[in-house]
Amino acid sequence: MIRVGIGQDSHRFIRKGEKRLVLGGVIIPNEKGLKAKSDGDVVLHAIFNALSQAVGKRSIGVYSDKMCREGIKDSREYLKLALKMVKESGYRINNIGVMIEAKKPRIEPYVDDMKKSIARILMITQDMIGITATSGEGLTAFGRGMGIQAFAIATVVRC
Repeated sequence: MIRVGIGQDSHRFIRKGEKRLVLGGVIIPNEKGLKAKSDGDVVLHAIFNALSQAVGKRSIGVYSDKMCREGIKDSREYLKLALKMVKESGYRINNIGVMIEAKKPRIEPYVDDMKKSIARILMITQDMIGITATSGEGLTAFGRGMGIQAFAIATVVRC
């Protein structure tokens, strides 16, 4: 049995120096961070939502708000929870696809590092992860540089 989930997350930028930018578990140097209670990693948040949806669970906020109150702000920890939900539901990850919309930063130089990071967290191989990016030709707030948006799709299969 194969199940599919779609996830999305977006955050606006804050002033440079207030918070570091983290995407896919990777610190992106010399860029503005994203406004969020956590580290604001839109890539990991979108993947969380996709995995959670694939196994019939809820949005990241249901789980992360409590974790934030407990001082857990690292989105890698949230993604570990999503993996646990997948496993407890009797599934394993088949593949992950991520689409990032942003004017800044250029995503391509960080794709390999993000894939390594995500693969390590989810205990899958890098070839099971696809990451692409677009500026959206400036048609949205993300394409105009006001923040970053990420979409993810996940397929899981019964163990």
